[in-house]
Amino acid sequence: MKIADEMTVGALLSAYDEHLRRVRGVCPGTRRNYARHVGEFLVTVFTDGVADPRQIHSSDVVSFVGGAPARYRPRTVESAATSLRSFFRFLRSEGLCEDHLEDAVPMVPRRETFLVRHLDSAKFEQLIASLDSTSPRGLRDRAIILCVARLGLRGGEVAQLLLEDLDWPNATVRVRARKTGHGALLPLTNEVGAALARYLQHGRPATSVREVFVLQKLRVGAPISSSIVRRAVEHALEHAGMDAPTRGANLLRHSLATGLLEHGAGLPQIADLMGHSSLATTRIYAAVDVAALREVGLPWPEATS
Repeated sequence: MKIADEMTVGALLSAYDEHLRRVRGVCPGTRRNYARHVGEFLVTVFTDGVADPRQIHSSDVVSFVGGAPARYRPRTVESAATSLRSFFRFLRSEGLCEDHLEDAVPMVPRRETFLVRHLDSAKFEQLIASLDSTSPRGLRDRAIILCVARLGLRGGEVAQLLLEDLDWPNATVRVRARKTGHGALLPLTNEVGAALARYLQHGRPATSVREVFVLQKLRVGAPISSSIVRRAVEHALEHAGMDAPTRGANLLRHSLATGLLEHGAGLPQIADLMGHSSLATTRIYAAVDVAALREVGLPWPEATS
């Protein structure tokens, strides 16, 4: 990257975003979050909009992160600290700053370690058992929910699944891009495979689009958005008569992670399944101690076609 004598905050953020995209392979959603936090920091340091990274001091970093708990929830403070560490490593790699400012970012205290926003194992399985499969929409929503509840997919990842991502002979599902910036190959278990097959054969409207999941009403045959995944979870909870602490794909992802932990899964396995880029994220997500699970692991159920 060629360094200009004067660089605006916007230009510096654009260069950082390009670095995340081209060098680090970070997905768009994570890049936006990083840029938001870094942008907030930069405008507090460079009030005139002209950015000189050599003028950033450790006291600026400590002051910004130290004041963050008054503005954000703990999870957001952690995200801001992670974003700044990434940004400062970028500055050094590009020769924009020689100081190791990432070391000046304070450690953010962890939240209380208790499990929240999930269904216990009994309710989780009760919800799955109650899923409707008597209508085309029911077949679609059941397949959607199983992709989240059994494979750990995010709502956006479900919406982006293509027909060619389903490898029936090898019993795998390809996720093209995750928050880690990389794709993933997950096992297509019997339960999920059967639900997908029933939906594709008996519930999916005739359409030329390649997305697996499509709309059933209004723009029939158009690809769904992640909001449809949330609605599917909400409808399933209502159908089962369940009162849940939250609604949407994350409820099922939390429940899946919690269930795996209860059966002795290790954090590396859960991090791979959930698409986390670091074990720190998984520890927060599952609210467990890393050391306690380091030695154990739970293999995936055997995947068959």
